[in-house]
Amino acid sequence: MGARANRHRGEIEAIFDGERRVLCLTLGALAELETAFAVDSLTGLAERFSSGRLKADDLIRIIAAGLRGGGNLFSDEDVAAMAVADGLAGFARIAAELLQATFGAGTENPPGPHPA
Repeated sequence: MGARANRHRGEIEAIFDGERRVLCLTLGALAELETAFAVDSLTGLAERFSSGRLKADDLIRIIAAGLRGGGNLFSDEDVAAMAVADGLAGFARIAAELLQATFGAGTENPPGPHPA
């Protein structure tokens, strides 16, 4: 079945294309995201994520970085072609869970659809 996520290390598990994967925003993954989102600090990254206003491309970048941080060799393009339960809502849930595991209480407004 493979490795299990260790929440004490900021890891989560999610199922992509029927395969359970571990995701983790390691320091390297966070540096990758700082560059991708053109922010100059982890605080800037956390502020961007806490806005709750992320595009589909942003979800792909976050999840792909988390997968790579968890030891999975997937490109952003690979992640864009993957399927998860509940489609877009499933991707948003995975990204929110990953950000919560990484930043904790600093992500009160996780990405994804929000009720009006």
